[in-house]
Amino acid sequence: MKITEVEAFTLVVPMEKEIKAPISFPHADALAGIVFKEYRTTLVRITTDEGITGVGECMVRLAPTATRDIVAYVKPILIGADPFDIERIWDLLYSTMMNRGHYKGFYIEAISGIDLALWDIMGKALKMPLYKLLGGQVNQKLWAYASSLRFRGMDVLRQDMQSYLDKGFNAMKIKIGQNPFDYRSDVEVVRQIRQAVGNKITLMVDANCGYADDVKTALQAGKALEDLDIYWFEEPLSPDNVEGYAYLRRNLNTRLAAGEAEFTRFGFLPFFTHEALDVIQPNLCRTGGFTEAKKIAAMASAFHVACAPHTGSSSAISMAAALHLAVALPNFLAYEYMQSDWSKDQKNPLRWDLVQLPIKSFKDSYIEVDDKPGLGIELNEEIVRKYRV
Repeated sequence: MKITEVEAFTLVVPMEKEIKAPISFPHADALAGIVFKEYRTTLVRITTDEGITGVGECMVRLAPTATRDIVAYVKPILIGADPFDIERIWDLLYSTMMNRGHYKGFYIEAISGIDLALWDIMGKALKMPLYKLLGGQVNQKLWAYASSLRFRGMDVLRQDMQSYLDKGFNAMKIKIGQNPFDYRSDVEVVRQIRQAVGNKITLMVDANCGYADDVKTALQAGKALEDLDIYWFEEPLSPDNVEGYAYLRRNLNTRLAAGEAEFTRFGFLPFFTHEALDVIQPNLCRTGGFTEAKKIAAMASAFHVACAPHTGSSSAISMAAALHLAVALPNFLAYEYMQSDWSKDQKNPLRWDLVQLPIKSFKDSYIEVDDKPGLGIELNEEIVRKYRV
């Protein structure tokens, strides 16, 4: 089998009206109009001489056509290659820009979309779901939490919380860190939600790096949250503050989680060697696809760290890929089943309408994954045509 065509295309859904930052964000008033002005993604489609086509996604948080153009530029590396030679292809792609400083960022996100598409081809060619190729069905059911309760006032938060409970979730994540100088307001929001849901519902909190490098304030917040039985404290600090995370982990009883902002096994290694995290959260569309995520998860296992794949505000392709990885991971902890969009009034069609997730069943907060070949998804070409730029 040989690769005959590689295509990358960007989808953009403009916000119908301007929104405030729905997560903790530095300089939110100045930057929200740039970062949260649209739903966006870049998709990769790879075709072979046997007529098998694979799809993947490059995570996009800014300048969505950047990853599209990178994929187009490295296309000669892929044409004529055997898609099953996936380690060699990954190394060729990585080596192209590694010694030029591009071992993180847009370039690795572009590699991620290519890698997912290659794995999708392999699964389809072998008529197997990807989790079979990734190690088999380690987890027959996946514990899933609803993500996320965003900054929208207590009345709206209560409505969203109740909708998650009605859908059958027994766990949900709360956004905090909107005001890094007033952690008490974060704790009060969490306290009210805890009182509303009771003690049988698992709650996580996610600061999205809201306390930046203020380790002492993050520690104060973490200590206060311990009394509310929080399952994990996610991204309290800047993503590069490994020493800060290690300090927090030594001084908190609550699990520390992070990793959605990290790239490749080389970026994750310091968190392991410094014993800085209890839970890592790699996103397949950022960390180099399945090929690299498997290595990151294996490293985590060697350091007795759990893995909870991140999906965040990516498209449903990222969510489908994370399902397959989760099924095959011995150190899998929880699946981020995204339920909310950036805008309360405008749904994200890239999540809800682009593909149908390969979920066989969802009951009592547990997912059973379908056994269709590859990623088990089909692109909604109408959505592609409508939002392609």
